[in-house]
Amino acid sequence: MSAVETSQKTGRFIGVGVGPGDPELITLKALRLIQGASVVSYLANDEGGSQAKTIASEAFAGVTHAQNEIAIVMPMSTDRSLANAAYDNGAKAIANELSQGKDVVFLCEGDPLFFGSFAYLLERLEGEFHCQVVPGVSSINAASSALNHPLTVLKESFAVVSGRHTAQQIDTALEQHDSVVIMKAGRARPRILMALRKTNRMQDAKYLEYIGRDNERIVRDVSTLEDKAGPYFSLFVVTKSERGTR
Repeated sequence: MSAVETSQKTGRFIGVGVGPGDPELITLKALRLIQGASVVSYLANDEGGSQAKTIASEAFAGVTHAQNEIAIVMPMSTDRSLANAAYDNGAKAIANELSQGKDVVFLCEGDPLFFGSFAYLLERLEGEFHCQVVPGVSSINAASSALNHPLTVLKESFAVVSGRHTAQQIDTALEQHDSVVIMKAGRARPRILMALRKTNRMQDAKYLEYIGRDNERIVRDVSTLEDKAGPYFSLFVVTKSERGTR
């Protein structure tokens, strides 16, 4: 039976972007859905902490009914099989609630479909249940705003890569594009700094951590950064030092 046929009998699975950290960036639609949901789900660490739930904490203050919560505990490991097992178990728990006609709102940092964990659950559930997405402010947009600096203008080219890409892929992006955002810098920070030096783009780069949160950090001179791993929630914004805007 298709998702369209079953959607009349089952709940909706809704991915809601809560933005990168500032709770005031949560959209009105996301707020309404969070407060009205029968079930809320989110990723959590081994200790039960959840970045997405913390960002949305003010939204929960307006909830006037009982809500069930599904915390999907995600192991902090590079072993992808462990992550897949967590998503499998989470999808089963969510499917159980959906089958009872309950809407499940999944909280996702940033935007659900931009490096978002929601995508892995969507892949597992969209064939059977009605799914929808509420976009959120991505860390890229928040970074540009924090810097008061446009990501790209006029005919400039723009690329997004991940710190998980190979050194060659990062080098190529830096060489071929005017503006580049390197997501998931974290453990890859030493390799990214090496790539910036190799491509002569150190002067073009800015580094940000925990955008929109109390511990936000902005480094405008990346030559001062230590060659060691940084936090998971970090990125580099690389734009041309001199650009024509007229």
